[in-house]
Amino acid sequence: MPAFQGLIEEFLAAGVLAFILTFVRMGTAIMIMPGLGDSFIPERLRLLIALSISFVMFPLTLKYMPNPMPGTFMLFSLIVMEFIIGLFFGTVARIFMTALDTAGMVISTSSGLGNAQVFNPSLAAQGSLIGAFLSVTGVLVLFAVDLHHLLIAGLIESYELFPVGAIPDTGSMAELLARTVSSSFAIGVKIGAPFIVLTMLVYVGMGVLSRLMPQIQVFMIALPLQIILSLLTMMLVLSAIFMHWALQFEEAMVFFLKSGG
Repeated sequence: MPAFQGLIEEFLAAGVLAFILTFVRMGTAIMIMPGLGDSFIPERLRLLIALSISFVMFPLTLKYMPNPMPGTFMLFSLIVMEFIIGLFFGTVARIFMTALDTAGMVISTSSGLGNAQVFNPSLAAQGSLIGAFLSVTGVLVLFAVDLHHLLIAGLIESYELFPVGAIPDTGSMAELLARTVSSSFAIGVKIGAPFIVLTMLVYVGMGVLSRLMPQIQVFMIALPLQIILSLLTMMLVLSAIFMHWALQFEEAMVFFLKSGG
């Protein structure tokens, strides 16, 4: 009986430790990752989501936990390192999400709507009109195509990439962040490329028209035409924009996980 009681106490101690460390990593990532951690979701709801996912997932992470149970100082160090890893993973996912805001800024500037600034709830900051629309719709697409499952699976995979107790390689993490920002910006510019080409053609046409007929107020014609053509182009390519972004988001996250390993 005492032996059995000792086993129960050891199991409970290991389970509590696994839950705490799992919650620190997953909770930190979930609080800032796209979809689950957006600013328009109340903090209490985000906390409950993080607690629920951590409670479900900690039996899977139990095998990655240190054995025997570390001392107080080492436990504090583990919590800090788990916090850093969770913050890093959530930041990478968030940066990939900002590709839509970058695309929206490019499209707004190209279509003549660059001065139309609105509150972007996905980023909790002022942004372009098209960027706010793309960001909010991107969250809907993320849940519709189950990309949030990829993010949660990536959190489990992160225990292979960043083992518990191992000091993270800050140099590699900084390099991955730089590559993530570069990839996100490239995706945003590629999405806005049709609008850049359209704007260039409109400006060339207006330039030729102003040389042929100097008495015409070209600006009064160019801006409404630019907005109308951009909106028509948006109608035609909107589905392709989100299909391309969802594919690039998935490939980028998978590449991040593989490169991290």
